Amino acid sequence: MVAPKGPRCPNCGEPTDPAFKPFCSKRCKDVDLNRWLKGSYSIPVVEYDDLPLPDDEDDGRT
Repeated sequence: MVAPKGPRCPNCGEPTDPAFKPFCSKRCKDVDLNRWLKGSYSIPVVEYDDLPLPDDEDDGRT
């Protein structure tokens, strides 16, 4: 048996439904929205306040 070709739902892997593209159903679409709203999809950042400051004596200016 050959797996069907074409786009797959990013949540469950089922074939996508054009009405809910890129998802397969309203349920998978809502699951993804909930993940966005809860902050599950986020890019980690480094706060500048946490970084050490360079020495003021040698700031490169003359």
